[in-house]
Order: sequence, then C-alpha cells, then structure tokens
Amino acid sequence: MSATSTLRTGHIGLNVTDLDRSLAFYRDVLGFGVIAEGKEQGRRFAFFGEAGRPTLTLWEQAQGGYDAGRAGLHHLAVEADTVERVREYEATLRAYGVDFAYDGVVAHGEGAASGGIFFHDPDGTRLEIYAPSGAEEAPAPSGAAPTCGFF
Repeated sequence: MSATSTLRTGHIGLNVTDLDRSLAFYRDVLGFGVIAEGKEQGRRFAFFGEAGRPTLTLWEQAQGGYDAGRAGLHHLAVEADTVERVREYEATLRAYGVDFAYDGVVAHGEGAASGGIFFHDPDGTRLEIYAPSGAEEAPAPSGAAPTCGFF
C-alpha cells in the first residue's frame, strides 16, 4: 500500500512567538477563519479552518523566529484560484508591510505556468501564495531550479 494513496495532509502546525500578532496576520491579513482558540497562559493556540476541520494551527511556544538553516518546515504554500487573486493578496501584504523574497509574482521555474508570491510571516516563516496558471510571463528568479526551493 502506498502512503500517498491512503494519507493526505490534515493540517499544518506552526510554532509562533506571539499568538496575538500571528492571529492578526493569518486571520486579518490572509483571511484564515478561526475555529478554535486556547487562551490559557502557557498553552495558547489557534486553529484555522472551515466547518470545524483545521487546516492550519498556531502554537505559542517558540522562543525565537524561523531559522531557514535548521531542519523542519521549509515553507508553507497555499493555492489561490487565479494569478489575479495572488496579486490581490500581494497588494494587501504590501500594505501590511510584509517582507517579500521577490518583487511581485514569479514563475515556479523557467517556462512554468504556475507561480506566485513569496514572503515571510511575523516570525519569519517562509510562505507562498500561488496559482496553478497565469504566471507564464513572470520572471523565474532561480532559472530552471524551483523558485519555491531557494528563497
């Protein structure tokens, strides 16, 4: 039995340094819906999702920001319907003052139709919002290598 035929991603959990700050970012800027929140000091968390099913969870237990040089999460990618919607998110994120890895929408690789924006959350966790098509004319900063792998 192949794991890919029987398993699917349930939710992604991120450690954060400041739950209030991360809640504001993921809820108010990215639009994730909160389905549960733990407010007990020392055990604070938030679950984002729909219809009671979590897709992203935040855990206030990190002592420092994201470190790309350590093993663990490389980046979190979420898909938008269209590249135009990706650009709407880009405008919202720029107004919020988010740190971007590249300037605007970039292709996933030379000649790729898919592409998106690459940026960091308040703790420095690397994030991507992409569309499966519409980025054919966008630059590919890493050439033939996957753009999402080297930012």
